[in-house]
Amino acid sequence: MRPTEIQADNYVEQLNNKTNFIKDSFAQHPMPELEVFASEPLQYRLRAEFRLWHDGDDLHHVMFDQTTKQKYYVEHFPPASQLINDVMLDLTLLLKVNETARRKLFQIDYLATLSGEIIVSLLYHKALDEQWTEEMQNIRSVLRKKYKIDIIGRAKKQKIILDKDYVTEKLTINQRSFTFKQIENSFTQPNALVNIKMIEWALDITQNSQGDLLELYCGAGNFSVPLAQNFEKVLATEISKTSVAAAQDNIAQNSIDNLKIIRMSSEEFVQAQQGVREFRRLEGVNLADYQCKTVLVDPPRAGLDESTVEMVSQYENIVYISCNPDTLKLNLDTLLLTHTITRFALFDQFPYTHHAECGVYLQKRS
Repeated sequence: MRPTEIQADNYVEQLNNKTNFIKDSFAQHPMPELEVFASEPLQYRLRAEFRLWHDGDDLHHVMFDQTTKQKYYVEHFPPASQLINDVMLDLTLLLKVNETARRKLFQIDYLATLSGEIIVSLLYHKALDEQWTEEMQNIRSVLRKKYKIDIIGRAKKQKIILDKDYVTEKLTINQRSFTFKQIENSFTQPNALVNIKMIEWALDITQNSQGDLLELYCGAGNFSVPLAQNFEKVLATEISKTSVAAAQDNIAQNSIDNLKIIRMSSEEFVQAQQGVREFRRLEGVNLADYQCKTVLVDPPRAGLDESTVEMVSQYENIVYISCNPDTLKLNLDTLLLTHTITRFALFDQFPYTHHAECGVYLQKRS
């Protein structure tokens, strides 16, 4: 099914199919009852990217059919938020009548928020000059009469920021408001309402936790910032400089005083913890000061590498957020030698696709 053909009437059926798929996929393991967290059936995505098709004096957002590879026009995109759909329409009208702004434009990326902010990245096969900047400032001025919008131009070895390169998201999590800085071209959870459910689930399973929390792959602090309330101290790691910088801002904006983020990969942290290597990035951080009994991991699709799985298995409690059931199963084959699964959840981050986001809570056998 093409995204443009999505109908809300199909949502319950697709969620039931995905639920059954997850149950069948993990049937070989002793599992608690699967907790299922649904998405909104339409307008759930806050990130979207499209190629641009130039047709004479006209300009179209396009996508490509995964089977036939044929392009098709996207005038309306049901999975995306209403804000993205509205900006798509108004921006296209302004771009197609402006030769400087439209020439050699080949892609547009959108990052929106529940808070009403949106940032648009325009990608070009040409160098961007002062004339482009001036024209885009005029276009942005028109759009700002309706939207809280920022625009970025990208070309080879160029990034032109007209004002700022981030949006500020505001999420209400268990009746508490949190602010998150989300930087253009960096990872963010695309389905904000399901993301809230993920965070609230993690808060629920870790309430009354003893000791400290270690988080690997923390990004901009999506989990660690709200989870800090459940622990004495939190130590989090992230390899991306951009994400670490955003996380530091998010710590400050949310007045979190028990969370420390260090720029390290999970593999490097394992080496540091085992004393294999010393890292300048750990100056001022004494790992012995942390009594981490719980570890949270949210790895990429490749899952956890062997050394990280071994390290994680030493903790009493493991919160594993997975975007790939296949690598999750492989990691569980090892973790279930020492731990038992006490909570298991499916979060429908990506409706109408085969992608399944899972949450697993494991506790060490006594």
